[in-house]
Amino acid sequence: MRNIQLIIEYDGTNYCGWQIQKNGVTIQEEICRAIKQVTKQEANLIGSGRTDAGVHALAQSANFKTLSTIPTNKIPVALNSLLPKDIRITNAIEKSMEFHSRYSALGKIYQYRIINNEYGSALDWHRCLHVRHKLNVEKMKRGAELFIGTHDFTAFSRENTSVVNKVRTIFQSQIEVKGDELVFRIHGNGFLYNMVRVIVGTLIEVGQGRIEAESIPSIIASKDREKAGITAPAYGLYLSEVLY
Repeated sequence: MRNIQLIIEYDGTNYCGWQIQKNGVTIQEEICRAIKQVTKQEANLIGSGRTDAGVHALAQSANFKTLSTIPTNKIPVALNSLLPKDIRITNAIEKSMEFHSRYSALGKIYQYRIINNEYGSALDWHRCLHVRHKLNVEKMKRGAELFIGTHDFTAFSRENTSVVNKVRTIFQSQIEVKGDELVFRIHGNGFLYNMVRVIVGTLIEVGQGRIEAESIPSIIASKDREKAGITAPAYGLYLSEVLY
């Protein structure tokens, strides 16, 4: 038996998220189908976590166990020949039998792309959020830094969630400017459902002058979802890296 880790890039536009479900096609489902064709075995593909419908990945991590003897370096080629063009296996690594894509992870890095101009992007309309009115980027940068540290992020997660412990540690939170594009990057030991998207929505409202950057610590302390900003759309969000 072998334990194979896959590094996966995908455009989530046409999928109902990562996890297999009854009401639509998912990334996990497509990869499991390809693995079965290559190995002639059913695959229990374990992802590092779920991504929602429309969310993309630059380097999702998943693993499966197999009796197949196909060389590890041939696995990406074999799977990519069977997968849709918007799902690519960029690497395969043979790991110890104890490796688990979710439970072995030490942290994740996400990024969120915003186009801030009048006309948007014809090529990236489904891969970044268009904000027409000029944002105050300096205020957004100051606000982003205030998320760094260990906090209870109840105010920045979906209400009525079953997760009890909402304390997470953020190691990096910053905004980079590339012409008309703002790229928000955040590195944490874990994230709550919708947490990154609510943080981004809050920073957009900071940039619009609706929320003061300096009020972010008090919003965190309040644990009140009503005090944070909107939930930014899924299509601007990318899982950039899973850290082990």
